[in-house]
Amino acid sequence: MTAPLGSGRTDWVYRLAPPPGQAAGRDAPYQPAGTVSALTDATDRLGPGPVAWAVQVGHDLARTIIDAVPELGGGKAPFETLRMGTEAATLHALTLLADPSADLVVPEESLRGDREFARRRIALDKVLRGIRVAHASLTRSLMAGCQDLVPPDDLAGQFRRISELLFGYMDAFSSHMTAEYLAEHDRWITSGAAAREETVRLILDGEPVRQDTASQLLAHPLEGRQLAVIAWCEAPRAEATTDLQAATAELLHQRGCSSPLVVPIGGTTVWAWGSPHPGPPAPRRPEPAFPADIRFACGSVREGLAGFRQSHEDARHAARVVQLNPRGTGRLVEYRDVGLAALLSADLPALRRFVSDELGALAVDSPQADQLRETVRRYLRNERGLAAAAAQLHVARNTVTYRVKRAQEILGHDLAARLPELTAALEAARVLGSAVLRRDGTEPRDAAPGRAG
Repeated sequence: MTAPLGSGRTDWVYRLAPPPGQAAGRDAPYQPAGTVSALTDATDRLGPGPVAWAVQVGHDLARTIIDAVPELGGGKAPFETLRMGTEAATLHALTLLADPSADLVVPEESLRGDREFARRRIALDKVLRGIRVAHASLTRSLMAGCQDLVPPDDLAGQFRRISELLFGYMDAFSSHMTAEYLAEHDRWITSGAAAREETVRLILDGEPVRQDTASQLLAHPLEGRQLAVIAWCEAPRAEATTDLQAATAELLHQRGCSSPLVVPIGGTTVWAWGSPHPGPPAPRRPEPAFPADIRFACGSVREGLAGFRQSHEDARHAARVVQLNPRGTGRLVEYRDVGLAALLSADLPALRRFVSDELGALAVDSPQADQLRETVRRYLRNERGLAAAAAQLHVARNTVTYRVKRAQEILGHDLAARLPELTAALEAARVLGSAVLRRDGTEPRDAAPGRAG
């Protein structure tokens, strides 16, 4: 790759690179979101340094957009879909700066995210707001990079060039994105899937519906027992929706449900319901070989039309717990297993303060503190039974005695002194982990980007 002849005014683009000390390639802080072919083509045009710079800026743009327009979030996979678009748009802006004759096209990766927004029913004004935020942030990043590489006497001209080029590019970008959004919206609302999703949303919003008509449209009985599931994949991919639908239908079948209703929400999430058979729950069978990046949140079994909505709300609470602590929860999370932590975390900053106040030095995210917390939790759940706690922890009884005594010393009071509060704080720490615990004496770390679907 070489800069084109007569490119003295734009050769700084080819010298862009991540800040010193930040590696490129596999050791970079952010891995590329684009396809191998797109990145290879960009590297041939611009070189590895500008591509690595664009990957980092594209990641930061996605974060900035979601901070300004939270509705565009939705979890890890929607974030990655957005990042694919911002990375591709940044690379195309660099290509335009290096070669003004390049086409003002909208990258396919950006259009893919645009279609996702339409299918998720995010309002067009929110999408356009995100584009404006990205425009301002990308302009600042390009000007900062230019300032480090261009002589002072040439800065004013280069800044004007960046401003004019990005204005034209983003104007065309907005027009194309609007047209694609409206086309995808029209395709969606004329499909049977749109009618089913609209009916589901009316029920979830508590709007009046004809129960018999809705049951017929959904091919799912709204009387009787209802079990809701939310499933999502951790990364965007072409076959995600198909895999999610198949995996969720199989999970409901395993739970002894008939008449499964599976509704795709965008390209990386499905909402689903089944009608569990009366009687005792079906025996659990071994988990089938679902794709490794699929996660499930299950509600509780509820009754009737209200239960359809309530079980889904349970599943949303369970999914939010997974989003707060994805490494501390399994691939399948039941609301009944995390219900207390879900309710406590409705006000997450308040919960963090509560856990810190109740646990003191035990509210640190470390293996030592975790060991003491889990020992005390088991000890209390077994009604202060040393032998039962020791058996569950696979340690000697004397070890449990020592750990409980050590925990009481750290807490500064007998465990019975604030038993309800202590029990709640221990459960929140167990389920939510780093989302509510301090890191080396600091404030609790932030949750992952996005929100649960």
